[in-house]
Amino acid sequence: MLFEGSGVAIITPFNDDGSVNYDEYESLLDFHLANGTDAIIALGTTSEAACLSEEEKVKLVDITVKKVNGQIPLIVGTGSNNTYAAAEFSKKISDIDGVDGLLVVTPYYNKANKEGLYRHFEYIANNSTKPIILYNVPSRTNVNIDIDTLERLAKIDNIVGIKDATGDLAYTTSIRSRLGDDFAIYSGNDDLIVPMLSLGAKGVISVLANILPKEVHDMCEYGLRGDFASAAKLQIKLYDLTKALFNEVNPVCVKYAASLLNLCKNKLRLPLSEASDESRDLIEKALEELND
Repeated sequence: MLFEGSGVAIITPFNDDGSVNYDEYESLLDFHLANGTDAIIALGTTSEAACLSEEEKVKLVDITVKKVNGQIPLIVGTGSNNTYAAAEFSKKISDIDGVDGLLVVTPYYNKANKEGLYRHFEYIANNSTKPIILYNVPSRTNVNIDIDTLERLAKIDNIVGIKDATGDLAYTTSIRSRLGDDFAIYSGNDDLIVPMLSLGAKGVISVLANILPKEVHDMCEYGLRGDFASAAKLQIKLYDLTKALFNEVNPVCVKYAASLLNLCKNKLRLPLSEASDESRDLIEKALEELND
């Protein structure tokens, strides 16, 4: 198992001119190491990876490896709808010492059938030397890994888990019913961390943890040790902020929240743009209520 607890889907800070702010990124890593984050998930959706060059991606991974220095696991997003490009990039990242695993999203846009989906992940896994967490997020990709296909994929040695961002607890239950405890489930929805932990999830790959790493870590820790009353109390306490962070497509809102906390500038790369006034008001109100 790659990790248990709170894995942050870490944001990528940008300068005013749109270039990557590597100094702020290092500061973010320090922030997570100091506040209980259990794993760093780099180059995921929240990092705006789709708008980063390969050179920028590799530099971010190299910085993360050096800063984290084995203290907590590092999982890197390497997926694409181009099977061969994803396999090539997965191999390149696998060869970097200090990378512990890969996060590989379903092939968006192409809309592969079940066999194509299986062969896509199989090919990437066969060209990688690191453990792989599958990333199932139908709301973004319009592709869902059905349970039969997932059961086949779980038999591939280095496919070890799934980030379940379906928002469908029946799907999560089916995974746990059909696959053994050794196949890790991670919540991909910050508003469902505790329900998914109760179904046997091992943690979360979190957007919320970008700004409240200790609280998300504590929520997971409570749930993993069976204290669901304490875990649920935190889930409910953070609900309004969690909801506000997804008032617009991620990471628009979390970037604004992070800027309020002086973690990074409120800068995104097109086609994303800054949060609306409505979203800003919701985030500010939720943060103020947490501080009361």
